[in-house]
Amino acid sequence: MYLPTLARLAPEAFGVDIEDAYLSRLRPLEQAHPNLRLVHDDILQSSFPDAHFDLILCSEVIEHIADARQALAEMRRLLSPSGVLVLSTPQKFSPLELFSKVAFLPGIIQIVRWIYREPILETGHINLMTSRRLRKLLAGAGFAIEETHTAGVYLPGIAEAFGNRALRLEQALEPRLRGTLLEGLLWTQFVVASPAPH
Repeated sequence: MYLPTLARLAPEAFGVDIEDAYLSRLRPLEQAHPNLRLVHDDILQSSFPDAHFDLILCSEVIEHIADARQALAEMRRLLSPSGVLVLSTPQKFSPLELFSKVAFLPGIIQIVRWIYREPILETGHINLMTSRRLRKLLAGAGFAIEETHTAGVYLPGIAEAFGNRALRLEQALEPRLRGTLLEGLLWTQFVVASPAPH
């Protein structure tokens, strides 16, 4: 979704992942966009030179990395002085994340798989963060936050049982939670940041 758009907007775009399997599935995009390069690289120790990128889009990645501090420091190194980081990650205490922790408990996972009638796989979210923690890590890595946003209400069980009515309820709840003490219940946090001046 993001890569074709970035390839249309930028003279050069990179899709980077540590997993070759993910990159392999994207090879048709690389053929369709001559200015797009798919590269195997590790965000904890990237082979790209300093200040190489004007924009880094890190969407739903940081929660899979144990050492978020190092990953953010590396992104800061890779970003040009006038560059922008756009980052999204699930919120630690959203109902979906809490439900997934409970869903995978022994004995419960079998019930969850029976309800959904499909394979239920673990998310691999090993480093979920609150908004406060993410802000602290970004500041520590040398970023200044320009903008933040939270989005997404998901009420497990209710969503499955009530379909479109539940969706309307979730859509009505989202703006009411944003900006309140309950904002941490929203599923995803988005941050736009730039290198902080030294």
